[in-house]
Amino acid sequence: MKKYKTLLFDLDDTLLDFGATEDAALRQLFDDQKMTLTLEIKAHYKKINEGLWKSFERGEIDREELLNTRFSNFFKEYGIDVDGALLEAKYRTFLKEGHHLMEGAMELISTLHKNFELYIVTNGDSTTQFQRLKDSGLAPFFKDVFVSEDAGFQKPTKEFFDFAFKQIENFEKEKSIIIGDSLTADITGGYNVGMDTCWINVSEKTNDTNIIPTYEIKHLNELYQILDVEL
Repeated sequence: MKKYKTLLFDLDDTLLDFGATEDAALRQLFDDQKMTLTLEIKAHYKKINEGLWKSFERGEIDREELLNTRFSNFFKEYGIDVDGALLEAKYRTFLKEGHHLMEGAMELISTLHKNFELYIVTNGDSTTQFQRLKDSGLAPFFKDVFVSEDAGFQKPTKEFFDFAFKQIENFEKEKSIIIGDSLTADITGGYNVGMDTCWINVSEKTNDTNIIPTYEIKHLNELYQILDVEL
């Protein structure tokens, strides 16, 4: 079994339950707009949001455009004109308050940090991600946190990972692995830089890409066996 030294973890939907955090923040935002967040409306927003993030990952739009237009684009479809940047700022305030953990995340990280060097590699807003990581209780276990806003590049670009690698002391690519839930950001990113990857596929999505992860798991607890950690 291959021995790893450095573990690069994605944050949202890998260690933190972004779905739960997002739902709570959206409810607060829609309440603030005097609009009921139904399941249908939430699904429609997520479709628009996910499409924008995929465009961002492909380099078709920049981060500022994504964040400042997603709510204005969404509400426009309901005949409502809003200040997209203002709503984004409110949403970020609500989002920073959320730090729901994925099942088994705290136990896993508090165990792994004893024998591995742990880092976070995440797309998103730096202030939001650092606050959520701190509030979750996970922050002390990580040696450093690399966020796309600070890097100036986003996963899956090679530039993002080069930014992180340069700051990891004595980094050895062959002894490192990227662990995350996103095929397009985490697993493709690992492929782009020639690293091992572990795809956390909780919802058992179909891989319709030509990118094959080194490992595929359904639950964080399966990492213990991959990393040869005895409990």
